[in-house]
Amino acid sequence: MSLFLITFLSIYGGMHVYAFFRLRAALSPSPAFSGVLVAWMLLMTLAPLLVRLFERTGMGRAAFLTAWPGYIWMGFLFLFVSSLLIMQALSGVNWLSNRIFSFPPHDFLSAAFSCKLALILAIVASVYACFEAYQIQTEHVTIKSGKLPSGMSRIRIVQLSDVHIGLLLGEKRLEHILEAVRQAQPDILVSTGDLIDGRLSREEISPDLNRLAAILAAVNVPSGKFAVTGNHEAYAGLQQALTFTHAAGFTVLRGQSIKLPNGITITGIDDTAVTGNSVEIQNSGNTLLRSVSKNAFHLLLKHRPEIDPESDGSFDLQLSGHVHKGQLFPFNFIVKYKYPIPCGTSTTKTGSQIHVSRGTGTWGPPMRLLAPPEITVIDIIPSDGRNALYW
Repeated sequence: MSLFLITFLSIYGGMHVYAFFRLRAALSPSPAFSGVLVAWMLLMTLAPLLVRLFERTGMGRAAFLTAWPGYIWMGFLFLFVSSLLIMQALSGVNWLSNRIFSFPPHDFLSAAFSCKLALILAIVASVYACFEAYQIQTEHVTIKSGKLPSGMSRIRIVQLSDVHIGLLLGEKRLEHILEAVRQAQPDILVSTGDLIDGRLSREEISPDLNRLAAILAAVNVPSGKFAVTGNHEAYAGLQQALTFTHAAGFTVLRGQSIKLPNGITITGIDDTAVTGNSVEIQNSGNTLLRSVSKNAFHLLLKHRPEIDPESDGSFDLQLSGHVHKGQLFPFNFIVKYKYPIPCGTSTTKTGSQIHVSRGTGTWGPPMRLLAPPEITVIDIIPSDGRNALYW
């Protein structure tokens, strides 16, 4: 058994065990109900693995029917366990204050009541999170730059990130996303990784994915569509993911720079899940960035919101995603520890800019809580000859 499976089953299975014993203590269910709950939790623990197995063996319908309840349950369980842990922490504070300061205990922090309250909160939050996942917001960013060609009044870029086209994001949802793109009327459309999700067949991409690729390809953008790989392109099967992305009309930049007629230079770098994180590859990327002329506006596409100190200042704007702003509160606190650059726009130490998208789709649970999906509209406009960027 691989380290990943051991880790996954230990953590996800442990969450189920913790939730079960808390529920049993609070609700005192009958033996029959307890047996049903144990069977359900065992099935749900294995559901994500079954989804990947069904995908790999070409059982698309079985994968779809397993994914919906399996991933919604995953989201609910995370919210439930998070609520339980918060209640337990409050109960610990209450107990400590009672021991030290003789404060009276609060009944609402009892184990039974706090579990019932956590269950209600998790159910309500899960319903709302399913709703929020479909509420795509358009984030507008304006950049003033002295690097636009003479006579150029504006260049509009639309960023998609972490769309995760697959079992849980199909044609209807994709059309909803692309309607927002069409309304923005971009000059350039970019995808900053994880355009596709799931485990793709080693053979040609499926008819369903071909249809979705054709829908993406039908979006006409004057100055082109560009993409970089994310970690899920590597997980899905790199060659199959690249085939899909090309069929969707994107030019995939893999450690490459391209200068457009409108004066912008775009550089795309592969995700470390594709290339590995070796010093040699990192140095190669830094060399590529430094080789680009500083006279042209330099746009960097990179899936993860990370900036190597050696490359900081060698681009004007970096567009990234990957973090989903945690996707489900309070997971954003864990994500922020790993990736401290916040979602939204930030200025680097040397004055370059980075915009980190919350993501356009969802990974795993088709749910978002306090992290609504976004498409990003970036307008680059002249700044009277000044080279600095301002928001």
